[in-house]
Amino acid sequence: MRSHAKQLLILLVGMVLGLALGLAHDLRAELAPLGADLPWSDAHTLADVLERVEQDYVDPVGDHRLLQAAIRGMVASLDPYSEYLDRDAYAQVRIDSSGAYSGVGLEVAMQEDQAVVAAVFAGSPAAAAGIVPGDVIQSIDGIAVTNASLAETIDRLRGRAGSLVRIGILRGLSPTPLMFSVKRSRVELRSVHSLLLAPGYGYLRIAEFSEATAGEAKAALRDLIARNHAPLRGLVLDLRDNPGGVLEAAVSVADDFLDGGVIVTAKGRTPDANFEMDATAGDALVGAPIIALVNGGSASAAEIVAGALHDHRRALLMGQRTFGKGSVQTVIPLAGGRALKLTTSLYYTPSGKSINHIGLEPDVVLPMDPRSAAAGVPIRDAAIAADPEVRRALAELRLEAAAHRPALSAARH
Repeated sequence: MRSHAKQLLILLVGMVLGLALGLAHDLRAELAPLGADLPWSDAHTLADVLERVEQDYVDPVGDHRLLQAAIRGMVASLDPYSEYLDRDAYAQVRIDSSGAYSGVGLEVAMQEDQAVVAAVFAGSPAAAAGIVPGDVIQSIDGIAVTNASLAETIDRLRGRAGSLVRIGILRGLSPTPLMFSVKRSRVELRSVHSLLLAPGYGYLRIAEFSEATAGEAKAALRDLIARNHAPLRGLVLDLRDNPGGVLEAAVSVADDFLDGGVIVTAKGRTPDANFEMDATAGDALVGAPIIALVNGGSASAAEIVAGALHDHRRALLMGQRTFGKGSVQTVIPLAGGRALKLTTSLYYTPSGKSINHIGLEPDVVLPMDPRSAAAGVPIRDAAIAADPEVRRALAELRLEAAAHRPALSAARH
């Protein structure tokens, strides 16, 4: 790297560091004059490292790749949840939060080193083509699917609406794959599943919180009441293995069961990072008891719901300690279709408790049971009814209803 080019790189790195430090400091457009307190020695060190890597690394590597990696590493060093998003990653974040994407309408899970179709969405291109749960995806557009490529498999099934994808399927004991040509289309992701467990007792599973979850949950509750032909006597709210998602959706779900009061507060360093969200009047269950099932996979927005219902003595928590992700990430768009996902707040339950790195301890602690629903695998009605934790929750609800006492009682183990 020539001296002039190196000087330019040092200046560029310094500007990047200054911009990043200013953004991390107050997220304002009005940055302090660049260079005022800039760590130029660090900029020189980084430029030296870039130069040595570019000259001596075993394979040729360009400045663009190195600088992108430096930015990614800088943000990732802050905490486990902050990250620099390239175009593809930012597009995936938008898909996950919107609750819709363009693809074939399959849910895939790894089972015994195979990509197995766990569910086929009703009315989807995959359903029309004849793909069924239990099918094993052997290839996509002629490229073999391996046990290490689940994320890549999902990405390759998605694509522009109207485009064709050729899927090789192994079914039953036949060694010969069936070939399906499937035309991609817009697919709506369902994050809510409901079931009437027994007369008067409903089940509501929320797999994640997307922009569509609030409406899905309200519709599911109305449907449960209609199927019961009377108000529900109790509800099992299943938040197990729910990794979180859109904060506003979680607040709306908690609001469905509360008549008022604080749902969540957040504290950060900027005005936008400090807020309080409150419940509005109206309880969809009119005070009927709720058992919220949680486990170590219940995180972030799921913990906001569980914490709010628990602190307001509106639900009994049952299961295992939750994950303990008590921070709020803001996605900040950048030029070129990229974005910065940055931790901007810590959130607190209505009682003022931070669960960050701590989690929520259930009122009724249950040992892990391998027969309970597996993370990421959609459960069907028969499996729900047989799930030991769901059955335990239903038994508890019946006791609560029979005793005519509040849902939240003394902790039991």
